[in-house]
Amino acid sequence: MAASLPDYLKAVRPVPADKRSAWYLNTAQTYASVMLWFVFWKGLAGAGEAPGGTLAAGLAAPLLALLAAGLICHFLFYLVPGLLGMKTGLPLYVVGTSTYGARGGLLMPGFLMGLLQFGWLGVNAYAVSELLYKCSGLPLVEQAGELKVPIPNPAHALVAAVFAAGAAFVGLKGIKYVARVASFFPLIPLVVLLVLFANTADGLPRFTTDMVVDTAKAGKEPMAAVEIVVLLCTVVVGFFATAGAAGADLAMNNRHAKDVQLGGLTGITLATLVAGGLAVLIVAGAYGASLVPPKLQGNLDPLDLMKEGGILPPAASNTVMILLAISCFPGGCFSAYIAATSFKTTMPRVNPFISVGLGTLVSILLAVSGLAGQVINVFKIIGASFGPVCGAMAADYLLSGGKWSGPRAGFNPAGWISWVLGFVVGAADFIPGMKDKVLCPPVAAFLVGFVFYYLLAKLGAESRTLRMPSADEGA
Repeated sequence: MAASLPDYLKAVRPVPADKRSAWYLNTAQTYASVMLWFVFWKGLAGAGEAPGGTLAAGLAAPLLALLAAGLICHFLFYLVPGLLGMKTGLPLYVVGTSTYGARGGLLMPGFLMGLLQFGWLGVNAYAVSELLYKCSGLPLVEQAGELKVPIPNPAHALVAAVFAAGAAFVGLKGIKYVARVASFFPLIPLVVLLVLFANTADGLPRFTTDMVVDTAKAGKEPMAAVEIVVLLCTVVVGFFATAGAAGADLAMNNRHAKDVQLGGLTGITLATLVAGGLAVLIVAGAYGASLVPPKLQGNLDPLDLMKEGGILPPAASNTVMILLAISCFPGGCFSAYIAATSFKTTMPRVNPFISVGLGTLVSILLAVSGLAGQVINVFKIIGASFGPVCGAMAADYLLSGGKWSGPRAGFNPAGWISWVLGFVVGAADFIPGMKDKVLCPPVAAFLVGFVFYYLLAKLGAESRTLRMPSADEGA
């Protein structure tokens, strides 16, 4: 039966026990660097289109939401892929074959994971170029004609293109080159958050919700506490979805289940609460301390308040923005590395410089067009794509008794049907007439993927299991 395996599964070997290490040396710090990315936390206070953003009901609602979102990310989206990686010593594109099939696993989650990384690279390039361009005090886009069509500034486009191309080149070179640029850079955002918090904390006791609710936004009511919790869970989980599935790739370097749990609770749940919580508190503190000038009333972006408000002097603000831009480079390299690894596996006959080069070109187009700047929509699409993946993998794990069952033949129908149904539910906001009809789409997509995989498996819709040389090791 081993002869039925694709070559990429025949060749794979698990990470040996003597090559593994403690949670604080790999999983925790990697995930913490993801949650500390400024693109994640800078928009949390202002998420949504309602006046006052997520601060409209006070501080308790967003902080509770961030804790809930961090726990959902850990227990629903990361834990099962992480445990599968740890128990088998195998990466996501291998353990995913029990859910999507030995052939199907090349596309899902293998190729899809690589494809979405170029979306992340585009978001990264856009955010970095925006940050650097803001240091000049000039507008990011010009407005043309009566319709106010945004025209990307050429300088912004050039910075985005150079960043994306540079990150892709380092990612193609391999993980050891990515590691060289990733040693201490993730600490920069944490230091920035702590500095901004120290300069605004004395305003927290004086903060009231009427300071941030912009009554000029006619026809829109501030969000209630429940709405804030749902919105922030949607944003955070959507942002994290692909990183959760990639838990297999990280936790295959862990020693035991305790490492998997501690790495996730620290690097995901705690880091989400710290990064997101500090960002929300900084905005509230800035308003409470009267550090927000009239022209910025209603602005809930901590970096805008830092740059044009009174949180830091102008020179210091520019320095912080440049440092945050620099800290993004390892993340861009890591996205390119994951994409390159995925494409080398799924398209072994295509030169990776060509496949990754074309993907990078797409990243650049997303960045310079401004589409990558619509981060909330990006998070929703990613959550819709990987919510059902994580849900189906969790159901498969439960049905197999908490172990990896091994690759299944061809395209496993249970996995693919559950993914299609889950994706439709997760992407409901993009379907005409369905906007705001699904509560917390990424979590709903997870639940649909889980339930339908479980039911379809019970109905016999799983393809047969194949044996592979490393299937029994660590199971």
